[in-house]
Amino acid sequence: MKALQYASFGGAIEIVERGLPRPGPGEAVVAVAASGLCRSDWHAWAGHDAGVHLPQVPGHECAGVVAEVGAGVARWQPGDRVTAPFVNGCGVCPWCRSGQAQVCPDQTQPGFTDPGTHAEFVTVRAADTNLVGLPDGLSFDAAASLGCRFATAHRALTRRAAVAPGEWVVIVGAGGVGLSAVMIAAALGARPIAVDRNPAALELATRVGAEAVVTAGPAALTQLIELTGGAHVSLDAVGSAATADLAVRSLRRQGRHVQVGLVAEDPVVPLSRVIGWELSLLGSHGMPAVDYPALFRLIEHGLDPAMLVSRTVGLAEAATLMRQPSGEGEAGIVVLHPNRA
Repeated sequence: MKALQYASFGGAIEIVERGLPRPGPGEAVVAVAASGLCRSDWHAWAGHDAGVHLPQVPGHECAGVVAEVGAGVARWQPGDRVTAPFVNGCGVCPWCRSGQAQVCPDQTQPGFTDPGTHAEFVTVRAADTNLVGLPDGLSFDAAASLGCRFATAHRALTRRAAVAPGEWVVIVGAGGVGLSAVMIAAALGARPIAVDRNPAALELATRVGAEAVVTAGPAALTQLIELTGGAHVSLDAVGSAATADLAVRSLRRQGRHVQVGLVAEDPVVPLSRVIGWELSLLGSHGMPAVDYPALFRLIEHGLDPAMLVSRTVGLAEAATLMRQPSGEGEAGIVVLHPNRA
């Protein structure tokens, strides 16, 4: 099969021929129809994650069709249309059994610990725990954006921050996760504000539901406070020291901050503000398969992930785009079709 692969951190990303994967017990092999290009792929390639094994096939967001299942798989069969979270839980630990596979201590992740989804086929471990059946009306391209971007944003805002209708939600970073968070916050009846340095990303945020947008810079915090009086919820989808600080300081007293942006190094957090204002600091790490029905219900009621898919590319162009950090490329989500060169 054809796949993208890099053999060194920050090195060349090449199109290679790899052997067709075969499923082990409990596993499924999925023929990848679409795979989202995500900032997290860049972090892995850049060497920011100690769990990445070399050589590595990148990619962790996919949608496709089950090609083959291993012994013991009960819920899936060849031909099923599926997606999967970017965290594959082991399926047997207490966290997985309680529906919290996203914090499984024995988790694996395509594109990080395991070969990823920027390939014609990918293996999904513990398939009965991790695979998710796709609604008939949801395209593969749209579904490819769910595994990381929309799923991460959905769980962060619903399960972690418990966003309520009418609340101000400041979203720092209008990349894929941030734009997904804008759309989900709006769908929940909240009042999202997007912050970014990219005018095209802010324009897209306005089109997909942001009540206001703010250009990142020295005046951003003042503008956010003037707009909201202090947000009820903030979400940092970038993960830098500056963006985390801005998100936390944009909150009102007893506000809730959710951190989803991957960090190259831990930023300094204004803990005196956290203590004095009784702020809540929450981490959020993807979303388990059992939570997808709630996201699908939002889609049934009008949330359209396809609005963020800017275009599709083949393997060669994806290899070039992967080397560009978020914020330096186009707005929206680019999807790879791995059967295209």
